[in-house]
Formats: sequence, structure tokens, C-alpha cells
Amino acid sequence: MSIRLVEDVSDGTCVLDGLTVTLTPALPRLGHQACWEMKGHLKEPVDLTRVTCNVIMKFGPVKMLERNYGLPDLLESLGARLSGDLRPAAGPWQQTWNLQLPETVPVAEHRILLRARTDSGQNFLALDIALDFSHRFRPFPASGRESSPVLHGSHRR
Repeated sequence: MSIRLVEDVSDGTCVLDGLTVTLTPALPRLGHQACWEMKGHLKEPVDLTRVTCNVIMKFGPVKMLERNYGLPDLLESLGARLSGDLRPAAGPWQQTWNLQLPETVPVAEHRILLRARTDSGQNFLALDIALDFSHRFRPFPASGRESSPVLHGSHRR
């Protein structure tokens, strides 16, 4: 899997401004952890425990999933949790999460649209994340003759 692009598509209405995202390793592997670091500037105080996230996952042009999460629940689903000041004041802000990547995913170019809002309904951030699961890994053979449409990480159990 390779991260081709994590794009901050936030506009001037977002509470989190000047966002930078760093992913380590730059080419994370299925079934392994990836460190996701976010740095930016909060225009006003935010209760991170009450931020809601709308997640849309597309495989190519097809929308496969749309779901709303509380930020703590979204992070928990990825094996991470909020840390530090959960209600930071306006000013410089940083969070680092160790995310657990799934072991298997459908073979496709994935696009994740993440839109987050504060508990008062203000835009918090907007990210477009492009993941390519179609070329980096070989599909796990289903029957020895054909390939499965699901990719599996290369770690041993």
C-alpha cells in the first residue's frame, strides 16, 4: 500500500488551520502500524471528544461506505486513542496516533473523504486520502489457480 496523497481540502471556515500530516512509514504495510502525525493551528478551543467525523470510502468512482463516527470511536476502530489535552485552547495543536492497518482489503484504489465537525457544528477539518491497494501487493491465491479480489498483508502469524 502506498499513500499517494493526504490532501488538506479545508477552507477558511475550518477551526483547524495550516494542517500538515506526516505518515510513518511513508509506505505502510497491511496488518502493520502506521504513525499518523497532525500539526496545525486551532482558531478556537475544541472539545476533541465531541468532534464528529463523516467518512466516505470510495473504490475508484464507486462509494462503498459512508459512516459517521465520533473522533474517539473512529480512532478506536483503528487501534488508537486521543491523548494529551482533550479540550485544547486556541493556538498550536498536535496529535500523533499509531494506527493499526487492516490485514486484508479489497483490491482497488481507495479514496477516503474525511470531514470533521465540532460539537457546535463548525467545520473542523477536511481531508482527502488516496490509497492504492491495486499494485503494491499481490493478491493472496484463493485456489492456487486464480487470485482473490482481496489483498493480504505480508506478515507471518
